[in-house]
Amino acid sequence: MLKGYYKWDTVLKDGNIIHNEGNIEEKVHLYIRDGKIEKISKEYEEGAKEVTQCKDHYITPSFVNLHSHVPMNILKGLAEDVNINDWFNVEIFPYESKLTPMDIYYGALLGISEMIDNGVTAFADHYFFADKICDAVIKSGIRGDIAPTVFGLADNFEDILNEASNLIEKRRNESSRLNLRMGPHAPYTCPPDKLKRIVEKAKELRVGLHIHVSETEEQVIQSLNEYGKTPFQMLNEADGFNLPLIIAHGLWVKEEDFKYINKNTFFAICPKTYMKLGMGVGNVFNRYNELPLCIGTDGGASSNTLNPLEQLRLFALIGKLENRAEDFKLKDMWKILMRGHSALNFNTGEVKKGFNADLLIWDLSKSNTYPNYNPLASIIYSGESKNIVHSMVDGKFIKKDGEVVFKNELLWKEIETTSKNILNKGKGTNKVIY
Repeated sequence: MLKGYYKWDTVLKDGNIIHNEGNIEEKVHLYIRDGKIEKISKEYEEGAKEVTQCKDHYITPSFVNLHSHVPMNILKGLAEDVNINDWFNVEIFPYESKLTPMDIYYGALLGISEMIDNGVTAFADHYFFADKICDAVIKSGIRGDIAPTVFGLADNFEDILNEASNLIEKRRNESSRLNLRMGPHAPYTCPPDKLKRIVEKAKELRVGLHIHVSETEEQVIQSLNEYGKTPFQMLNEADGFNLPLIIAHGLWVKEEDFKYINKNTFFAICPKTYMKLGMGVGNVFNRYNELPLCIGTDGGASSNTLNPLEQLRLFALIGKLENRAEDFKLKDMWKILMRGHSALNFNTGEVKKGFNADLLIWDLSKSNTYPNYNPLASIIYSGESKNIVHSMVDGKFIKKDGEVVFKNELLWKEIETTSKNILNKGKGTNKVIY
């Protein structure tokens, strides 16, 4: 071999793989070149620029957070012990009305840092000032699927729609780590004509949708009273199900709505938010094997953490409590956690040749996960961020030796200043009523 020439960029040596379906492959070497998994072999071969020892560790696909309002980390802890209506109308919306683009930028970086620490390498976001969230994605090394929020009831609806369209056109080819789609807020804030306009614009741009649907029982009742149709029916009549579609929550989906769901539809469920805001268990827990469920976290102001593993754990435990202890099996839960990759177009989610090397390396010998009789049980029911030793995107480490790579002291000072300014500005006037 010529001096200075490396056959592979990185080798993960002597690791054990947990595949996306939950099966385990022991004692293998994983070879990465140009950001992709090049080879998995029992035989070790020299020729890598960097070798990471993974003996007694587990290599898994990374996590996807399929529904988030990541910049809301800057509001974490500001709306506690209130009902859902007051959470929105008395607390969150008034604070949001005074947020600036830079508040969003630093809030997004804070949220991304937390997600990386928790094993997330790709997230789908739904928020305003989306251009700044894109900036945070590019800076941090993570992947983002960004949907600028569009409120159909806004007085300047056409301006907001055009702004979202222009952002998608401007940044859609900027990076392989950045995707964009349209983000109509919800059927209750986007009347039928406006929702249809947003869907038509998404079709023109050849992008998908990310939308809140049947989030609460009250929304479904209100929709039936006003239109004689469920929110899912409203979205179907706007032709939304003919696009790649992320359904935020869908907690109160009705059985008659199941017929609209297809292979391009994915639900992002966020159980911690449902518990905290008293939203009930809806219909996803008793039909979890029939629905294309994935894991989201909602925002830091409602869930207080951006940790998909925590959300999955709560989902499984609520499911066992409400149904049967022998259901919600480990492999089924792991598949839900992995399914988020299928909702995004990043060529990730499998530890297999040709896939992008978006991976986690786990140390399950720590006190919280030891002894390790069943790696899936150790991760799902006992695992914490400290067990994720390394994580990578495109074969590049974004968490190394337990530390998030891009986090720095200067960033934390900016976030501290931003949070103090938010408190000093206080609440403004609601632009939207929940």
